[in-house]
Amino acid sequence: MSSVSSADTCETAQELTASSRSAVVSRLADYLELTKPKIAVLALVAVAVGYTLGSAGNWQFAGLLNALIGIGLVAASSSVLNQWIERTTDMRMQRTANRPLPAGRLTSVEALAFGLTCGLAGTVYLAAFVNATTAALALLTWVLYVVVYTPLKSRTSLCTAIGAVPGALPPVLGWTAAGGALDGGAFTLFAILFLWQFPHFLAIAWLYRKEYSEAGLRMLPDCNPRPRVTGMMSVAYAAALIPVSLLPEQFAMAGRLYVVVAVLLGGLYLFSALRFTKNESTKTARSLLWMSLAYLPLLLLTLTWNHLQLLQ
Repeated sequence: MSSVSSADTCETAQELTASSRSAVVSRLADYLELTKPKIAVLALVAVAVGYTLGSAGNWQFAGLLNALIGIGLVAASSSVLNQWIERTTDMRMQRTANRPLPAGRLTSVEALAFGLTCGLAGTVYLAAFVNATTAALALLTWVLYVVVYTPLKSRTSLCTAIGAVPGALPPVLGWTAAGGALDGGAFTLFAILFLWQFPHFLAIAWLYRKEYSEAGLRMLPDCNPRPRVTGMMSVAYAAALIPVSLLPEQFAMAGRLYVVVAVLLGGLYLFSALRFTKNESTKTARSLLWMSLAYLPLLLLTLTWNHLQLLQ
């Protein structure tokens, strides 16, 4: 009897241990979800590109790693506090209702503490191990996203344009982290990401316009957008992006290979926007969204590759 009882006790202890581990893993996964890892990865790729271009051939792994750690922490803070502010509106939308805060898996106090800690740690880290310029720009990015853009989403549709500013700063942060000055090269990287965001965000906003409206978020377009207006705005920004995307050659950041790829990708992006304008539908909006997601990494990787070729 005692041996059976002992075996049952061990089995129960093992089950409790497994359950505790599962709970810890689940909790860590919720904290990770708050940081919006997919968006963070794309932002850090842009940081790495900016660092490589701004290093002027003096690329250092330790320098890039320090930049990625500090900027990654600030980016995580921005995403966490964005969700903390929008926890009530997230409950009203199907696509966000299962996030850790609206679903109740984490408390608002836990999220607030986590977000502020990441932001403070990232800013201090950048100031200590990178440079003051990058730390200041990272803090500016955080303020624009958390303090300005996020609250304005429920007040004015201009929030899209304002939100595009912090969204375009990651490569500039990488540029300055490598020691680059805030010159034409830095502005070029900013301008490319700034313009790229509009067709991307307009496609998302069109797809989820009803949910945004019901949640009280004033995005472009609204719940009942005028026909073709959203599409024409996408076309305008996609068209403007083509000449701007060619500026890296003017600043000796890339050569002909990049120019060819930039024109090709820009043409495909513009075609997707025109297709969406001609027939605003879920299919064409998703096509534009997927094209935007393909455009940016392909453009940045080509720019980096061609830049490194020129340095050889």
